[in-house]
Order: sequence, then C-alpha cells, then structure tokens
Amino acid sequence: MRVRRALIALALTLAMAAIFVVDTLTEYAVAVAVFHTAVILVALRWFSPRSVVALALACIGLTVLSFMLTPAGLYGVGLVNTGISILAIAITAYLGLKMVAAQAAAQAAQARLLQIARATSLGELTASIAHEVNQPLAAIVTSGQACRRWLAQQPPQLDKADQALQRVLADAERAGAVITRIRGMARGEAPRRERFDLQDAMREMAELSRGALDARGITLRWEFAPDLRPAWADRVQVQQVLGNLLLNAMDAIDAAQAEAAGKSAAAREIILGAHALGADQLQFSVTDSGTGVTPAASAHLFDAFWTTKSHGMGLGLTISRGMVEAHGGRIWAEPRADGRRGTSFHVSLPALRENAP
Repeated sequence: MRVRRALIALALTLAMAAIFVVDTLTEYAVAVAVFHTAVILVALRWFSPRSVVALALACIGLTVLSFMLTPAGLYGVGLVNTGISILAIAITAYLGLKMVAAQAAAQAAQARLLQIARATSLGELTASIAHEVNQPLAAIVTSGQACRRWLAQQPPQLDKADQALQRVLADAERAGAVITRIRGMARGEAPRRERFDLQDAMREMAELSRGALDARGITLRWEFAPDLRPAWADRVQVQQVLGNLLLNAMDAIDAAQAEAAGKSAAAREIILGAHALGADQLQFSVTDSGTGVTPAASAHLFDAFWTTKSHGMGLGLTISRGMVEAHGGRIWAEPRADGRRGTSFHVSLPALRENAP
C-alpha cells in the first residue's frame, strides 16, 4: 500500500508539473490550470484530508505562478481564467472533502447499526434462551434438594449425595456455557477459529431454539451426511448465523400459514442438513416450508436494510453474510430442491485440513 501511494504521489506531481508547463506556455485565453481539479479528485481517494488541502494550495500556487509567467495573450482574459481556475480548484477540494467526511460518517453509523442489529437478533431468541437457561437452573435446585435429603438420612447416603452434587456441577457448567456463548454473540467478538464438530454445533443451536419451535408447532428434520470432517471456523459465529436462519425460517412458515387462511397448508417443518463440499469445505443448509422467495426478492436478500418483515431491520442476513465471508465461505438461497414450496439457505465453511494437528 505504501509503495502504491508513493507511485500515485509521483504521478500526481508529474501531472501537476505538466499542467503548469502547458498553462505557462499557452496564451492567457487557454485555461489549462482547471485540470488541476482532476489531480484533486484522484488525491481524495488515496490521501488524508490534510494532504488534499496542501495539494489544493499547491495547485492554486502553481496557477498563480503560471499566470505571472505566461508570455502572451489578453491580460484581462487571463486574469478571469485564472480566477475561475482557482475557484474550481478550491470548490473541488471543499466538496470532495465534504463527501469523504460524509462517507466516513455513514460507515461509522452503519457499523453502529450492525452492532445494534446483533443485539436485536439475539433479543428475538430471548424466550428460547431463557427456557434453556431455566432448565439447568431448575435441575440444579432439584439435585440440590435431593442431596440434602440423602445427607439428612441416618446414616447419610454419601454415594447418592455425591451423584446429586455431580449433577449440580454438570448443570451449572451447562448454564454457564449458554451465558458465555450469548455474551460472545452480543459483543460481536472477532472470529476465533477452532476445530469443532459442525453437527454438534447445529444440534446445540437447534436446542437453544427448541422453545420457539415448540411454541410455533414446527418440527425439525435432520439430513446429515456421515463421517463429516471437523469444521475450522468460529463456532459462536457459525451458530449465530444458523440461529438467524432458523428465525427467518420460522417467520417464513408463519407467513405461509397466514396466507393459507384456513386452506390445507404445507407441513410446518424445517430441515437442517450438512455435508462435505469438495475436499476442504463443509456446507450446512436450512430448508423451510414457507412462502418461498421470488426472483426479484432474491436479488436483495443480503442487502442492508432490505426486508419483507414488518418488524425487521433488514440486517440479519447482511450480518450473516459478513460473518461467513470473513471465514472465506459463502451464503446463498435457492428454491427447495424437491420442488415443494419453500426456500433453502446454504452456507459453506472451511473444513479442517487432513494434515492439521
């Protein structure tokens, strides 16, 4: 990058010198100095605002010097052309810097909105997450009470009490793992690649969504290929992508049910699948029995702030695509392969290399 900037700086310097020479050798009526604006526009893309301001002042200085050294032509016309050139250089630099500042502000705002969207998408899973956290907590209470009863007996049943304590520790670890995983999602932590079993990670996320699935009367069907190699990715982010796809699938199925309006609707089910994709990648899929995606909508599915939901922000799939592509993978949608109504979302991820430790 430094070498490229140095070459661009050299090219701009030569261009400024050429413009100065031509502007000086031609008559006053030929306003060659106005081409300095092109130099400013190129500099805006590569250099800091302070450097662009310095460059614009240099261009203005060369324009004035060229006017003073021009040997022929109508002096009054030259004075007007020089003024116009200086004004064009100044306006180009000012508007260009304003545009760069606006772009930086827009990028910062979008980054903030993406962070908010992460929390929003997690909020939609709150009920299901609370259900999964309450289960181990309730089990801890039950096992703790059982332990007290075993210890209160005469003589104390130490073996039984020890088994109850082991269950307490296991359930406490389970609850802590759920909380840690959700905290990592909310913070939007940088990807941490690790070796993990993709099927286990998918089943774990499906269990986190079990409360929402049961409440909506949606069944899960599994289509896993045998003997899959481990994945090499950020387990938490992969589960966040899967969680978002599960939520979208549930919403699509509810929308299809509403459209049916009493008519016989398709089975309320979601199919989760995983298989190898070539020698060094894995692919998992989420297939719903929802309304399907029109060709016009498929072109905008992953665009920021585009959504078909009345309550959505249109950022879930954008965030998911960013996470997947950060791993060198891909996410895409297509109609169901079996010809039934619905949509299949596919995600490719790197697999652990065979010679990896």
